[in-house]
Amino acid sequence: MSDHEHPLDPKHPGRAHTAPGAPDPVVHVSCVRHIFADQTEIYLCGLDFVVEKGQRVVILGPNGSGKSTLLAHILGLLSPREGEVEVFGVNPAKQFNRIRERVGVLFQNVDEQLLAPTVWDDVSFSPRNYGYPDAEVDRMVQEVLAELGIVHLKDKVCHYLSGGEKRKVALAGALVLHPELLIMDEPFEGLDPRSRSELVTLLNDLQARHHMTTIIATHDVSSVSDLADTVYMLIQGGEIVARGYPDEIFSDAARLRASNIEAPAIVELFQKLEEAGLDLGRPTNVDQAAERLLAKLRDGK
Repeated sequence: MSDHEHPLDPKHPGRAHTAPGAPDPVVHVSCVRHIFADQTEIYLCGLDFVVEKGQRVVILGPNGSGKSTLLAHILGLLSPREGEVEVFGVNPAKQFNRIRERVGVLFQNVDEQLLAPTVWDDVSFSPRNYGYPDAEVDRMVQEVLAELGIVHLKDKVCHYLSGGEKRKVALAGALVLHPELLIMDEPFEGLDPRSRSELVTLLNDLQARHHMTTIIATHDVSSVSDLADTVYMLIQGGEIVARGYPDEIFSDAARLRASNIEAPAIVELFQKLEEAGLDLGRPTNVDQAAERLLAKLRDGK
């Protein structure tokens, strides 16, 4: 597994070494140290956290490793005691107003994010707050509700929606201004498997159509390979110990164990097959696994 940037690889889109004269990265975090009121210290150091335009990045780590703290610094909600944080070339803790319409966010607890009485009120909050004309607000809200397939919820009371519906409404509020960067903290928290699968499909479709840069913090390894071009792995205390493609990250069993992270079941299955003498590679999701197995069966015939 490599801890440095890779050259452009057609099998792994979105992972290219920044060439001289190329635009600055969307996000750059370097050795951030933060001390909370209870004196808990998080030191997000090790590798720099760098996100290029159009990348799909997942921050993977156990609970308490600093994933949410890293996102809070990127969003300017926390200011570091030490270190550097830049988003679109500015310090978000001091100049977030300059970039606020370029960044959308989906928090872990959507109940804390949905504050308005109805779905329309909630999704329209940002454009109304930023002074968009009423007709433009109506158009923007209708457009994003249609895109997420929740127009029928427009006049519903947010409090009475299901968990999956609430998450889609919160996502609509994050997307209504067409942000260039979408940040999500544990977006699958509390969702059943079907709702999680639907959200993965929706996020990938949105990213492909709008070419957004996405950053997702999660400890749910099962969805990582479907959502990421690049994975950063954190360990307890905040050290960023690895950066790579999902297949690279999940192939290093020793580092995963040291980080208290279990590989996806698909990865573990094919590792055991390899140990038993059947080398089918290291697929990281069901589609890849099915492709490898079908190819092997065809060869056998």
